[in-house]
Amino acid sequence: MDNNIKILIVEDDENLANNIESFLNDFASVDIENDGLSGKFAAIEDVYDLIILDLMLPGMSGYDILKNIRQDKVTTPVLILTAKSEIDDKIHGFDLGADDYLTKPFHREELQARVKALLKRSGALADDSILKINDIEINLNNHEVLIENDPIELNGKEYDLLVYLMQNKNTILTKDQIFERIWGFDSDTSITVVEVYMSNLRKKLRPSENDYLIKTIRNVGYIFQNEKKN
Repeated sequence: MDNNIKILIVEDDENLANNIESFLNDFASVDIENDGLSGKFAAIEDVYDLIILDLMLPGMSGYDILKNIRQDKVTTPVLILTAKSEIDDKIHGFDLGADDYLTKPFHREELQARVKALLKRSGALADDSILKINDIEINLNNHEVLIENDPIELNGKEYDLLVYLMQNKNTILTKDQIFERIWGFDSDTSITVVEVYMSNLRKKLRPSENDYLIKTIRNVGYIFQNEKKN
């Protein structure tokens, strides 16, 4: 499983949600919410690479969740999964900002293919498991990091941090988001560890003059900007 890919399933049928998780967790970390309100909260407060969203949910409908998260500037790809098969329902979902639509019942292989297609389209899942930005190239299979084809040694958390930043290029990530994603919200470690590891990562990128790609947004967090140095 590649823990750097994170998927949220909002589905009130617990058996279905667990079944979906079982055939996605070979390449992603999966969270499940079984009601609309908690699903909306998770989608807004956490950082996901994909949201699989049912429409008919207790507490808040999938349509309302989609409308709310898009109004809140959450750009995470959304795959609607529902028994509603009318064309008007599909159009309404796309109008609200859905990226794909799959009706129940569905074949496991089709859902997995659509999920991977959306992840590749957003850059979260690289073709051939290669993540490349400017001079930096990461092989997600063997965790090898190359800069201008020369290997660079990163420890586990430094590697996880670089992958997370690159997969969310040009997006501001708060310290809380980074801490929860890399260390986990229930970690005994202080959130100041984010600054320590960010500093260490910059030092390892400095010899190749790629440290400028990581920028600090004061009192907010960090952003990995996909740009060439002037």
